[in-house]
Parts: sequence; structure tokens; C-alpha cells
Amino acid sequence: MRLPRSGFSWTVPRVLSRIWIRLLAFNVLLVFLPAAGLLILDTYERQLLDGQERTMVQQARIMASALSGRGELDATEARRVLVELNQRLEARLRVVDADGRVVADSATLGPRREPGADGETTERGGDGRQPRESLLYRLGSALYRLWRGVFPAPELPAARPGLYTAGDDGRLGGRAVTEALAGRYGADLRVTGGEYTAAVTTLYSAIPVTRGEAGSGPVVGAVLVSQSTGRVLAALTELRLGIFQVILASVLAAVVLSLLVATTIARPLGRLRDEARAIVDRRGRLTGSFGGSNKHDEIGELARALEELTQRLRRHLASTESFASDVSHEFKNPLASIRSAAEMLADADTPRDRRRFEGIVLREVSRLERLLTSVREISAIDARLEDEGTEPVVLNDLLAAVVEGLRLRGDGAVAVELEVPQQPVAVRAAPERLSQVAENLLDNAASFTPPGGRVRVELEADGGVARFAVLDRGPGVPADHAERIFDRFFSYRESGERGGGGRRNGHAGLGLAIAKAIVEGYGGSIRAVDRPQGGARFEVTLPLAER
Repeated sequence: MRLPRSGFSWTVPRVLSRIWIRLLAFNVLLVFLPAAGLLILDTYERQLLDGQERTMVQQARIMASALSGRGELDATEARRVLVELNQRLEARLRVVDADGRVVADSATLGPRREPGADGETTERGGDGRQPRESLLYRLGSALYRLWRGVFPAPELPAARPGLYTAGDDGRLGGRAVTEALAGRYGADLRVTGGEYTAAVTTLYSAIPVTRGEAGSGPVVGAVLVSQSTGRVLAALTELRLGIFQVILASVLAAVVLSLLVATTIARPLGRLRDEARAIVDRRGRLTGSFGGSNKHDEIGELARALEELTQRLRRHLASTESFASDVSHEFKNPLASIRSAAEMLADADTPRDRRRFEGIVLREVSRLERLLTSVREISAIDARLEDEGTEPVVLNDLLAAVVEGLRLRGDGAVAVELEVPQQPVAVRAAPERLSQVAENLLDNAASFTPPGGRVRVELEADGGVARFAVLDRGPGVPADHAERIFDRFFSYRESGERGGGGRRNGHAGLGLAIAKAIVEGYGGSIRAVDRPQGGARFEVTLPLAER
């Protein structure tokens, strides 16, 4: 027993193959590619922090230079300098002696422009709200944490009690202070506030204060500058939030545009699919058609092409059905005559009657043979003309050969004139087929031209096409038969009976139909018109061969 197909293994690939799904995925991908620019903000943040550190170092150097070269560290002088600098500095400055005790602290001397421990600043928007408290920022932070879960950021040291905080004895701890008291530049950073995405980093820079000037002599103290990165982070937070808002708006626009584009593509294609399913019934008959489209895009062009294809297919099927009906009708008449003559032949009493009935049978059998030959020929043209080899054919020589052949096999009752230009006129076709067209047109013209009359053949080239015409002096083309003379099995003679006099004289009504099929198969056209001076003009137009 065959197990049912799994819904997941069949449905998911089918859903992913939908055009609107692929359009949506493509547009969203294009939106998220620029979102990678958010990661560049990490580099930008490091550059800002480097600049902030350099500024802090310059402030510490100025303070250290002001206190160096005075012998022992003077706490009163240190507090005085801090008071003068406090109104113009955003960082927190502390001066420690050689034992690490704080002798001056800008946070305790006079009002500050932005008070806060360790130079912290607030991250608040214009309305006083924390940007990190907004739902949009939390969503972005969640995506950021998801990204950092795959590509983790470097760990930063967390703040610990006792570091850069004066104890009961007034001493400061921390690597920056230790390095400065040892006579070297000290730098450090600590993270406060929790997780990295919501944390505030505090930078520490320490410069030693020496007994002598220009950094000479023993170290008598140090200047420690600390400043929070809150201002930088606030600016970056606002920037990230703005970029994330643009990304979300772009995603929304991409979704809407994708659905709109998918609708304009998927719905017309779905309609074409439904029309294609309903165009043929279970028996293979053409029962519907494509409705076409007024749109000017590629789908509209496809719909119109399918509509034209359906119409051509319907005309071809109608022609095939009509041809089968005409063949059946044309075969029925000689078969009926043969049957009647055979029945009468059995009852004939005299040799003369038997010979008459035998002649009828032979004549109708010959007629059937001609019909079969013509039907086989026109069927072969319809089926295999495009597969036959073609070559450049000079119509001047071909028409001359056909006219000479007609003169040789004729009885001289009709004269044939040929007028061709000096310049060769060449078309691309099979020589045998073009000869067949010319012979059929000349035979038709000669059969309508009265004895002693003339048939004229003309050839010219104009506007990229070759045009040759056969003119006769017959009765012309009746107006009501102008569109029918190229139909299969149609023959109109002076008797005025379709299938009458023409059939009795050996005309099966397929000569002009064969000529039309060949000419149209080579991309040309054929038409018949009345001549003002009497007779008919059959004109064939074919594209010139490329040089």
C-alpha cells in the first residue's frame, strides 16, 4: 500500500516556489543588507571613545603640569586649580597623593554643569523619557542580542567595589591609579548598569604628578580623570533608534510593494493558468480561448500572444475539419458514380452499354487518383514545408523555365509572354515548390483564357519584396468568389456549378489552394483581382532573399 505523501515535504517547497514569496524574500533581503550598516556603528563608537579618552588625557596632563615642579604635592593648590577648571570641564578630576589618598575632587568643589558621579550624563530624549525604555528600542536590542549571540562582542571588565572609590582611609584603588603612581600613564575602563547593550562604560585616565618640572623627579601624586560614555552612548542610541525606524519602515514598504507587485504578476498569471486549463476539454477539443489583456507589460504581451495563438489554432482546427469534410464529400461523388455504373454494368445487355459504363468507371477512378494525389500533396505541404531545405532562387530563371515548359507541352492555343527585369530577383525557398506555384497559376490562367488569347507573366522587386503576377484574358474573378477561389476543392467554371464543369474537365479545385499554402509557408501572400481591361490578375508577393 502506498503511504500518503507528507504534507511538509510537498507543501513547503510548493509555497516557497510562489512568485510573491520570492519577491517578498528578495525585497526584504535588500532592506536588511543596508541594516548591516548598524554594525559599523560599533567602529564609530570605538572612534568616539578613543577621542573622548584623548581629551581626558589632555585634561589630566594640563592638571598634572599645573601641579608638577612645586616640590611636595600641595592639596590647597590642587583644590584651587580644580575650582577654576570645574566650570569648563565635563569630566571628573581627582588628585591623589603618593599614597593614593584623595586630596582634591572636582565632584566636591563647587557646582558642576552636569552633576553625577564619575562624570555620568543622562540618556534622555527631549521629552525626558529614556530611549532605552521604548518598545522600539527593546525590539532592536532583542535583535542585537540575537546577533551578538551568534557573533559575541568582546567582554568588558565590570565595575567592582573598591575600585576608583575612596575607602575609609581615603585611598583609591584601580589599575589606572597604580600605574600613574608608578610613574607611568594609566588607563582603565569599567562597565556599570548591567548587560552590555544597556550598560554605561566609564573611562579612567591617570597622569603622574612629579616633584620636578617636565615629568622629572620622584612621583608625588597623580591626577585621575574619569568620564562616563553616557553622552556618546546617548547619541549612538538615538542614531541606532533612527536607523532602526528607517529599517522597519523600509521592511513595511517592501512588504506592501512586494504584495502589490506580486498581485499584478501572480493574479494575471493565475488567470492565464485557469484559462489554459479550460481551453481544452477532456476529449482534446478546443472549447475556450484566452481573453487577452489591455496591459502593456510582459504579462499583457504574453496574454495577447496566447490569444492570437488560440485563434490561429482554432482557425487551423476549423480548416482541418473543413478539409476532412470536403475530402469526404469529394470522394463520395466519384464513388457514387462508380457504384451506379457498376450496378448498371451488371444489367447491361449490349456491348455498347457495357463499354459506356466501363468508361464511366475508369473516368471516375482516374478522378479519384487525381484527388488522392492532390490531397496527399497539400497535406505534405501543410505538415513538412517548414522542414524542407531552402536556398536562394532567382525568379527570373525559374519563371523562364516554367513558361518554356508550358509552351512545350501546350497545343499553341494560348500564347505566353514573360517580362522580367535585367537585375536578378532572388527569394529564399525550395525551387520545386516555387515552380509548382508558377505552374499552377499558369495552368489556371491558360484554362480560363479563350483560344488565341494570351497569358502574361510579370516580375518586379520593390520595397524588400519580390512580386510576380500572372495575367489572363478570361472572365475575371466574380466578386462573390474573390475570397473563395483559394479554398480547397473550390472550382468555378463557366457552367456556374461548383464541382460541375470544372470537375468534368479534370480540375480538382486544389491548384490555387496548393499555391496559397506554399506561398504563405514562405512568409508571402497571394491574391486575385479583376483587370480593368478584362481578365484576372494573380499576384504573388515574397520577401527578397538576404544578400
